[in-house]
Amino acid sequence: MIRIEIIHARAQRCIAKSLTMPPGALIADALKLAALEQDFQDVDLANATVGIFGQVASRDRPLKDGDRIEIYRPLFEEPKLARRKRVSKSGRS
Repeated sequence: MIRIEIIHARAQRCIAKSLTMPPGALIADALKLAALEQDFQDVDLANATVGIFGQVASRDRPLKDGDRIEIYRPLFEEPKLARRKRVSKSGRS
């Protein structure tokens, strides 16, 4: 068996769950298991972008012992645009 962790950061709190999976399990398998957890009930696991340690990953990627699956939430605003708005409000160039 391999141990993995699934993480989802919300605006107010972070959800982190440790799971044990059989060797050869895929990200998709871990997401199906996470969907059964109460904490992930309102997370759109079917459509969310996921990654492993900060790198976007395909759902058919095999898991390795110690992997951390990250479930990304959509951005409210593109980061470069948000920075431009902050700079223009402060009066700096």
